Amino acid sequence: MKKGLKIIIFTLIGLIFIGTFVFLFQKSKKKEIKYNEYEVVQMDIKRQALITGKINPRNEVAIKPQINGIIAELYKEAGQEVKENEVIAKLKVIPDMNSLSAAQSRVRLAEINYEQAYSNYKREKNLYDQKLISQESFEQITQLLNQAREEKSAAQDALEIIRDGVSSSNATSSSTLVRSTISGLILDVPVKVGNSVIQANTLNDGTTVATIANMNDLIFVGNVDETEVGTLQEGMPLTITIGALQNLSFDATLEYIAPKATENNGTNKFEIKAAILPQKDHKIRSGYSANAEITLEQASKVLAVPESALEFSGDSTFVYVKRNGNFTRQAVNTGLSDGINIQITSGLKEGEIVRGSQIIEKE
Repeated sequence: MKKGLKIIIFTLIGLIFIGTFVFLFQKSKKKEIKYNEYEVVQMDIKRQALITGKINPRNEVAIKPQINGIIAELYKEAGQEVKENEVIAKLKVIPDMNSLSAAQSRVRLAEINYEQAYSNYKREKNLYDQKLISQESFEQITQLLNQAREEKSAAQDALEIIRDGVSSSNATSSSTLVRSTISGLILDVPVKVGNSVIQANTLNDGTTVATIANMNDLIFVGNVDETEVGTLQEGMPLTITIGALQNLSFDATLEYIAPKATENNGTNKFEIKAAILPQKDHKIRSGYSANAEITLEQASKVLAVPESALEFSGDSTFVYVKRNGNFTRQAVNTGLSDGINIQITSGLKEGEIVRGSQIIEKE
């Protein structure tokens, strides 16, 4: 019984020893290295740049009041279309007291001057009727009366405009009515009924009652790195993609390249603008984030291989080309690259096989 147990134990030890030896032998064997293989093919290669930016209307107009006042009524809201000269809001006038006092003083002075001119006119007319003064003298006094009457009327109009926002002689063009200066879409109405507004002057930009833009004339605005701006030219085509619209893509044309760079996060960027072709089937909103893809260089129907097949040594470039079943190191000249494939200008022929990256096998 003991002898049989010993035999079993020695057998197990032997099997473990043999198994370990076989395992170590297999591990020590040099594995065959395998590589990806690529065919030299003819293709189109493009070097492209991806530019981030926004969609904006070309012209965005801020509508401001012509007088100081309070918003009495609003006739439009954001998202509505508006025609040129259409009324957006109505103001209740709050006259500036200094301006009001000056206008009232001007009216009083104009009335005094008119009364004096009228008195002089009556006296001169009486003398003229008696043929005691010349016609020329009478015409001069008549002209002075007309001037005084006109000044009185102008002073009264100025007072009414300051006090009421409209004059009785020109009621159709009331400055209490805020009108659109262009036709387009109202993007924003930042005021409410009851808000005070002021007109633009040398010290203040004035209150914006509404912002209006023509949404049929849109542009893409983005920034290009200084390393790429040298290859851009006005008139180049771009492809614009808006992620918010399920990656909607459409064409645009580069129309502006900034002559001066601006620093952005330590790098110099140049602003570009591209005109977007009108989109009938999609509603594009102002401020959408977008990407623009522009082709900087391209080569058509050229020989190319993946960049991973290249080997660099100093200033020279090599590939390993398969000939007679073996890979031979071959010097090549390269051209344009798209980041994945690279143009081969000399050293290879179409249809040849080159060695790529090593294949990593899982154990």
